[in-house]
Amino acid sequence: MPLPSESGGITITLTINGEKRTLPVDSRSTLLDVLRERLDLTGSKKGCDQGQCGACTVLLDGRRALSCLQLAVAAEGREITTIEGVADGDTLHPVQQAFLELDGYQCGYCTPGQICSAIAVLDEHAAGWPSAATEDVRPEAGPPPLTAEEIRERMSGNLCRCGAYVSIVKAVQQAAGAGGGKDGKDGKGVKEASA
Repeated sequence: MPLPSESGGITITLTINGEKRTLPVDSRSTLLDVLRERLDLTGSKKGCDQGQCGACTVLLDGRRALSCLQLAVAAEGREITTIEGVADGDTLHPVQQAFLELDGYQCGYCTPGQICSAIAVLDEHAAGWPSAATEDVRPEAGPPPLTAEEIRERMSGNLCRCGAYVSIVKAVQQAAGAGGGKDGKDGKGVKEASA
């Protein structure tokens, strides 16, 4: 429960990349602004500031969230993972490694949000969540094949002004085969991307 602070704001405790951080904030501050301006976690980018581009995507309790639309006070008590927290020390996350190997970026501005989104996409797919591109949505059908069309649909909330989409799709597929989701699923149902 947030506590009132002396300046008219409130004091909150956020768990970010496994570390608890307590700080006073204006109750109107977005999670993105607190991450970037107060905690110096600048990996999440401010693109549109309207929830349309996905550059600010972070993981909240393992699910994708647009941090420009999320109030920081509403994130208290949740596990926040930013791009700075997805690697394991010096070992890149399989999604990060795939983006690096397959040039899933150009200018790199959208890349942190793309990677966070891709990690969640792989977990959603492994859990059997259908997308708008999924042909058979019956629960007993299991996860659909992770085709290029499936990936494009699932990643459609993350825009890339440089147009690196072909490489992004291939990187997500490679990461899926390497167990790139949070829970390390084996990537079954992955089909090679057709450019």
